[in-house]
Order: sequence, then C-alpha cells, then structure tokens
Amino acid sequence: MALGTGCTTPRMERPTIRQAPGPQAAAPAIVKAESGGAVPIVKLIPVTYADVPGWGEDDHLPAFRAFLRSCPAITTGESWRPACTAAARSQVESSESARQFLERTLVPHRVTSPDGKAQGLLTGYYEPLLRGSRTPSGPFQVPVYSTPDDLVSVDLSSVAPETRKMRLRGRVVGRKILPYWSRAEIDEGAAPLTGKEIVWVDDPVDLFFLHVQGSGRVQTENGDVVRLGYADQNGHPYRSIGRLLVERGELTADQASMQAIKAWGRRHPDRLASLLAENPSYVFFRELPPSLEGPPGSMGIPLTGGRSIAVDPSAVALGAPVFIASTMPGSGKPLRRLTVAQDTGGAIKGAVRADLFWGFGPEAEEIAGRMREPLEMWVLLPRADVP
Repeated sequence: MALGTGCTTPRMERPTIRQAPGPQAAAPAIVKAESGGAVPIVKLIPVTYADVPGWGEDDHLPAFRAFLRSCPAITTGESWRPACTAAARSQVESSESARQFLERTLVPHRVTSPDGKAQGLLTGYYEPLLRGSRTPSGPFQVPVYSTPDDLVSVDLSSVAPETRKMRLRGRVVGRKILPYWSRAEIDEGAAPLTGKEIVWVDDPVDLFFLHVQGSGRVQTENGDVVRLGYADQNGHPYRSIGRLLVERGELTADQASMQAIKAWGRRHPDRLASLLAENPSYVFFRELPPSLEGPPGSMGIPLTGGRSIAVDPSAVALGAPVFIASTMPGSGKPLRRLTVAQDTGGAIKGAVRADLFWGFGPEAEEIAGRMREPLEMWVLLPRADVP
C-alpha cells in the first residue's frame, strides 16, 4: 500500500545476475515512452533475458495468463496485436512453455528515470474485508458512497497535447466548474450524498484504507458479502497521512505502515478525524458481482494476487508484462517475479514505481500493509518480428 512517508528510498544493491537462456535483444539503446508532447518521465533500455535477475527461476504461467486476460484491452495498439494474437493461439500450459513464448515474442527493457536511476520503490495493496450493514444501525454508521450525481468529469484529451491523459473533476455552480467537495467537507455533510450510500461500516479508519486500496469486501450482519470496486474520485490530490505522521515526529519512516497508522488512530481517537481530513482525496465505489474472480483494476481486468501491479501509465504501458526485483518486508528475502501492469493509483507516480496487489485475506493484508521495499523493473515490449 502506497502510504508514502517521504523518506529516501532505501538503496538497493544490484542483484547477482543469473544467466538465463533466451534470444539476444537488439543492441542497447534508449527508448522513451510515449509522452503526448510532455517531458518523458522514463527511459527504457533494451537488454537480454540473461540481464534480468531471477528470470529463469520464476513460475511464468500465472503472469502469462494475466497478460492474456489483458490483451483485449491493449490490442487497440498496433504494436501489441501480433503478440496478443500469438498468445491466444499458443498452447501454453506450463511455466516452461510460458517462458519460451515470452522470450520469443517480447524484449525486456530496463526501466529507469530520465537521469538513468534504476532503483525505485515497491509498495503493496490488497482487497480488505470490512464489517457492515445495508442500513445504518448500531455500530454501522460510516457510509460507503457511490458516485454522486453532481460530480462532473471532463475529459481534457482534446484540449492540448500536454492534457492528453488528464481529466477534470468538479461540480457545476452557475456557469462555473468548482472543485468538488473535499474529504473533510464530505465527512461534515456538505455534499449532496443522501441516497448514495451502498453500505455502512463500523470503522472510519477501515473506510479510509478501503479508499486507499480501491476495492474491498463488506461482510454484513446476516453473512452476505458486498463486493466493492472503484467508481470515481473527487478530483482532489492524494496526500499521504503516513508521510504527515513521519514529518511531525509521530512515527519513524520505518514505522509508517498501515498497521502502525491504525495503531496510532487507536491511541489518539480525538485526533483521528483531523488527520484523515488532511488527505482531501475521496473515493466513490460501485457494487460488484459477488462471483467476480478478482477486483477489477484500471483496465477493467480482474487483478491476480501476487501478479498484478499498479504503475504510472505515463511510464509503463498498461497491460505490459513487468519483471520486478525487490525484497520481502521484514525478512529481506528476494522477491523476483513476473507481473502485469493492470492498475494505477493516486500515489503511484514515476518511472521505477509499482504497487503489488497481494490478493484477499489476512496474509495479503499483513504483507501489503508493511511493504515499502527497494525496486528494480524490466518491462517486456513486443519484438518487431513476432513469429
């Protein structure tokens, strides 16, 4: 989970390179991501699979299947169509056949910032379980809202090249578009949200972190489970409360996990509301089918636990396979695996930056809440001569 404490990203020693078999890529050269006229935020450097640490040791099949599910959403780009067509026709049924297919059709590119920095930050997120009710009763007094009727969303893609991927959110007052209500204003009842309640939960902190995660489940008193997915956002920028607590000396940088922030809230209930209000961003939800395989990411594709990541789409193309090299929180055990860029997030900005989706359940919550680890990334892009 991207709590963002503002501390310097831990320095990561370059992993030992293991020689993995695979065809050679073209001679190294700098490739810039599409920027729509804006200043590029990433450099992509073609390498060989032998340069990707741990490539030959991973189980490639889960990520291959996640990539295949993403293909319908990315084949609008000519460069991906041959690779996706080949994937759909392939007879991939094992890790080995998945690895061989990927090596034949895609080229690994090391992801760096424009100045060549290859180290970044990996956080984690998960699908939380909250307690709630379909009606406000007893402890269940904190509403989860669907998208309000007065929230206006304006696509700015046709205004100018630099606004190609931008969207303006607000509310119309007279002939003006004003900022939509902030978190503090919504919590105080300023926004016209009566009737937009999907469910009521029992803990404002759990609701806050549901906003951070972007999806979740609510178990009601009668045992029913309500699945929630991201619908929209109020247009205000995300501000990390973990970073604020570190800046104020309430927590150290190493302590700014989800678990530590929740513990701080229990110790300071009189200060909790004002802290949460300092993040003006507010997320609205939609109810999802209970049988859905996983929560949908930004592409509308169900996320795969341990294999889906959120990225900055200005740096890494959504739908692309991405190999990550990092460490597990606490133990420092190497974490090297193939993932697929299938989601985005308000705190996920920059070239070497990712948020790994860990799935649902207590174990996923425990890992994701403590994850703030050094990261290196390699994005796999289509070869010009896909067989």
